[in-house]
Amino acid sequence: MKDTKKVGIWMDHFNAYILEFTHGLVTERIIGSEFTEQEKESSLERGEKTMNNKEDQMLAKYYKKLADCINHYNEILLFGPTDAKKELYNLLKDDHLFEDKKIVLKATDKMTAVEMHNFVKEYFK
Repeated sequence: MKDTKKVGIWMDHFNAYILEFTHGLVTERIIGSEFTEQEKESSLERGEKTMNNKEDQMLAKYYKKLADCINHYNEILLFGPTDAKKELYNLLKDDHLFEDKKIVLKATDKMTAVEMHNFVKEYFK
């Protein structure tokens, strides 16, 4: 029987913690957005429209990078405190590579690494 590949992603607009669940264990890696608080402030100094355009471009790149990292998983849990998970979900549901995958959204608060690991273990067990 083929193992189902499972992953949880705790995310906000700046960082994503990719938490792969395999045989009851969680392994973690972090992917960061290039749109940092410093970048936001710098863009805002040039005007709100400039900042919004820059933010949209960098978030699209960030979500694309995440989609590329998780396209081989069958079950995907998106969780975190911001709308970033919904934005990524909307991108994934329009991508044919994700049409046969189970994708679930869960709202959570900020979490420590231990809390993230436990949340993913509890969800997938």
